Amino acid sequence: MFLHLMRIATNAESTIGTLALDGKFFCWTIEDAFKAQKEAGTTRIPPGLYEIKLRQEGGMTKRYYDRFPDMHQGMLWLQDVPEFSWVYIHTGNKASHSEGCILVGDSANNNAIGDGFVGASTAAYKRLYPQIAEAVVDKDPVKILISDIG
Repeated sequence: MFLHLMRIATNAESTIGTLALDGKFFCWTIEDAFKAQKEAGTTRIPPGLYEIKLRQEGGMTKRYYDRFPDMHQGMLWLQDVPEFSWVYIHTGNKASHSEGCILVGDSANNNAIGDGFVGASTAAYKRLYPQIAEAVVDKDPVKILISDIG
């Protein structure tokens, strides 16, 4: 399975992107803004190719088990991100919900004219999560390429 996150618009607070799954548009994303010097909880991760695995420990994992008991098998966890730990794909609406992670949603506000925002995050996550989790459990490689387009 191959995901491609294309970052298309960034401002001082947020980065809006599109997420494609196996070459087809899937949903919108929001992340923190670019910062040349990493700042904990407010900087997006570097572009690159990352493997995704499931993380089955930690407080966020427990919260998501409680929130999504019928599907949750662990957090969608990006591996070997330089200078970052515990980078996940999860729900949320604003960059302030991100803390360096990738948030998914079915709608997006243009952050060039206002605050960056993705809507219907839970709906997008509930469509995306089972596909990725199933592939990881089946030991199929799952990779995400993150590209800075705009």
